[in-house]
Amino acid sequence: MTASTELPTASVLIVDDEPGMRSYLAKALASRFALVEVADSLSAAEALRQRLHFDLLLVDIRLPDRSGIEWHEALGPERRSDIIFMTAYADLDMAVKALRAGASDFIIKPFRLEQLQSAVDRCLAQRRLARENFVLKRETQRLHRPDESMIGDSHAMAQVRTITERVAPTPSAVLIHGESGTGKELVARDLHRLSGRFGTFVPLNCGAIAGDLLESELFGHVKGAFTGAVKTREGLFTYADGGTLFLDEIAEMPLAMQAKLLRVLESKRIRPVGSEQEQPVDVRILAATHRNLQQEVNEGRFREDLYFRLNVLTLTLPALREHPEDIPALAHHFSRQLSRDLGLAALPWQHADLERLTHYPWPGNIRELKNFIERCILLGQLPSDMLDEATTAPTTVAANGYPCDWPLETVERAHILEVLEAHGHNKSSAARVLGVSRKTLDRKLNAWQDLDA
Repeated sequence: MTASTELPTASVLIVDDEPGMRSYLAKALASRFALVEVADSLSAAEALRQRLHFDLLLVDIRLPDRSGIEWHEALGPERRSDIIFMTAYADLDMAVKALRAGASDFIIKPFRLEQLQSAVDRCLAQRRLARENFVLKRETQRLHRPDESMIGDSHAMAQVRTITERVAPTPSAVLIHGESGTGKELVARDLHRLSGRFGTFVPLNCGAIAGDLLESELFGHVKGAFTGAVKTREGLFTYADGGTLFLDEIAEMPLAMQAKLLRVLESKRIRPVGSEQEQPVDVRILAATHRNLQQEVNEGRFREDLYFRLNVLTLTLPALREHPEDIPALAHHFSRQLSRDLGLAALPWQHADLERLTHYPWPGNIRELKNFIERCILLGQLPSDMLDEATTAPTTVAANGYPCDWPLETVERAHILEVLEAHGHNKSSAARVLGVSRKTLDRKLNAWQDLDA
């Protein structure tokens, strides 16, 4: 059996009291693991485990200081790694005992190299499947549609698609910038799909996780690391190993956490909370934000070194109002998809409906368009019946820069968000300029956030 062509990221610890066997095994497994360590006793193995994380243990059962099976049982489930036992003195009782102790496999000396490699490959494959299963369950809970992707043939979207296809196969970090609802996660998924990476795509909204829990969510934790840590848990970096980690709303990450993320990006190693062991990871980072990160850096809310580390390439997504010619294609796509999901009839489109949609400003971008079409299907009404003519007439722009056909609520929202942006999202400062209380400003922002959710 030949070794996998994938970049090795796992680690293995070989424990055997025979020097020749240790050397032979280390050389045989070097191409399958990023880290190979050897120990001549269980006490030496335990010392290594205190410093380093090992995905797999290859342990002789009969060792001078203790039985390998007894040692593994004493570790407890939360500290165990996958383990393959080796022995030259096998009998049925010993094999049963090893498997009951949680062994992934059991091989008898002397063994052929192909036997060892097959056992190791099976173990690594099972580990990868367990991680992919975790991510699949997580994605199922998010109700992600696998057939969603970038839609539209406008010049703006063609540019986005061209850049995406060019940079996808590279390992470089990409910073995706755009207003809320412009499809930043869909672009991130396309970057991963086209990358050729064998691992999974793991998304995380940094603004949806409390700051004190974000480290555990990303890097994992060991049992007892903090109140409520009743068992050891792997982090999202581990589940994204060999794949892509998408950090949405990266600007919401606390400064202290930004420093820890920067260290991982530079060292390509993570340390779970409460552990002294580090483990190597091969993860491509994609980040997204609707904020101006350079301004966040200038205001002291985002680390400059992390900004430079993430900003290898910035991919800016256009607002829907900047490419209205794509609205008909998006509308047909959402109509087919949502009617299938809801079990209701698709919308019978007419030219007048698409005209109305095209001339509406869509401040909530593609997300707002999708929600609107879902509302039309649920109520069994055409867009021409749902949109007021005054809001969809051909657009003219007033002297103050706002289209004359925008409703007052849309103008208010656009103006407040523009003032917030101008003041670096300092709500107190923006409230003073707007002539409203901080409480009033928070109430309006929370209401809009609920509508966009």
